[in-house]
Amino acid sequence: MFTDSQTNRSHAALPIDVFVDFDGTIAPDDPTDSLFARFADPYWMEIEAEWQQGLITSSEAMARQVGLIRATPEDISRFLAGMRIDPDFPGFVSLCRSFGARVTVVSDGMDLLVGTVLAAAGLDLPFYANKLEWQGGDRWALRFPYMRSDCRMRMGNCKCAHASFMSLGANVMVGDGRSDFCIAERCDLVLAKGKLVAHCRQHGLDHVPISGFAEANTAMREWLYRGTRTLRPHAARGDQRVAA
Repeated sequence: MFTDSQTNRSHAALPIDVFVDFDGTIAPDDPTDSLFARFADPYWMEIEAEWQQGLITSSEAMARQVGLIRATPEDISRFLAGMRIDPDFPGFVSLCRSFGARVTVVSDGMDLLVGTVLAAAGLDLPFYANKLEWQGGDRWALRFPYMRSDCRMRMGNCKCAHASFMSLGANVMVGDGRSDFCIAERCDLVLAKGKLVAHCRQHGLDHVPISGFAEANTAMREWLYRGTRTLRPHAARGDQRVAA
């Protein structure tokens, strides 16, 4: 039986980029919705319903919901101390790194939540998320440094903007919801939870349904062992980088 380190040396040296969603994926309890449920006026749920129905954009929904939060920085710090990650996610990161794959967290949530939870878990990973800014007292605002006017899914953080789809390599997406739809359509492999499973089935995307990172680890290891690093570059398959 080969170990990961022994096996990865047998593959061609095409780079692999792995993009991982945060809320509901790395953090199963969905820290963003949990934060709103704890500190925001209940009206946040009506705003959420408007977004789910496609009546407003993700950035509009999130900005309005953040405006309903009433919590000091200390309140939020104490709250985040109780947030957990999937216990098998660190093993997934180690597996990817043993094959030289780059793992990047892409979230349409909030940077303070992503950074705090990852750091508490001892994980040093690059991440991109919307910027939560303290306004003093118990008030907050949300900024969107990665929003793009051509984002097809109209997200606050365009996940495709962070993906290297024109590089000579393979791309993997692990996610669970609407913010992952477009980037998933442009990846070689999708490890999918929740609404992303139905989206992949509807559009015929190569995917593996998972319930968590225990199953993601198995699927990723099998994918890597099949020699997927010999995949032809995206440009050779006719794919183009398209903003989501």
